[in-house]
Amino acid sequence: MTEQAPEQPHQSPPMTDSTAQLLTRITDRLGAQLSLVSRNGTRRPMHRTRQPDRPAEDGGPLVAVAHGSRDPEALRTALALLDLVRDLRPGLDVRLGHIELNRPLLPDTLDGLRGADAVLVPLLLGRGHHVKRDLPATAAAAPGVRARIAAPLGPHPLLVEALYERLAEAGWDPADEGGRRAAVVLAAAGSRDPDSAQDTRRTAGLLATRLGVPVVPAYASAATPTVPAALRALAARGRHRAFVASYFTAPGRFASACADAVPHRAAAPLGAHPAMARLVLHRYDQARSAPADAVSLLASA
Repeated sequence: MTEQAPEQPHQSPPMTDSTAQLLTRITDRLGAQLSLVSRNGTRRPMHRTRQPDRPAEDGGPLVAVAHGSRDPEALRTALALLDLVRDLRPGLDVRLGHIELNRPLLPDTLDGLRGADAVLVPLLLGRGHHVKRDLPATAAAAPGVRARIAAPLGPHPLLVEALYERLAEAGWDPADEGGRRAAVVLAAAGSRDPDSAQDTRRTAGLLATRLGVPVVPAYASAATPTVPAALRALAARGRHRAFVASYFTAPGRFASACADAVPHRAAAPLGAHPAMARLVLHRYDQARSAPADAVSLLASA
């Protein structure tokens, strides 16, 4: 593969602290009482406790769609993230389905929702084949389920906040890293779909604004540059103090391969982060409130 110089980060409008705080306040208020589903898929006893600003009943099941991985940490991370979602929206029926490799598979999850109006929220970070093709096909084949498909999680300012905190956990210190030697590689899975690459570049631009240093997208597969190539190109520009931000929802083979490039300066995947839980609910609410004939456009917008 021919090594390519990394793209310059897309310059998005600055995200002020007030923007993130406003998003947090809005999404944090969306809740009732009581989680109905535990990690093992069984229903918990239901108590009819209500918050004053929202009824305990929500508008239909939320089916979080994970990709699936042979890494056992991926499933544990998805379950922990959904526990955070349930904590924010007690009373909401939250379920998990996988595209491949892990159970429950998405068709099996949908088979248990016959007669329901469900919202499928992809735990994916951009538009690509799974969001545009696999999810609509699986939803259409599900008997007796009326399914809306939400937009993927990225790009969004809440992802940037989660990325920032994961970098801080890995040792990123704004007081130390704000100089001319610092940079960040945003390591993503990669896709041949140009919309997916565009979404990753938009997130890189938002993160660059947040950090005040260059942020370069790089990929584990299907696209260039690779993470090692991006690190070498940054070093050639004098950016020797580079961190890797893991733009993955959960641990897995690709996330580990990207982290191996700079093992002491690589952030953990986004995982079960409070901002991720708020974003899952935000995508759910978007899909629920959109006109029925517009929902199919959410995943491709």
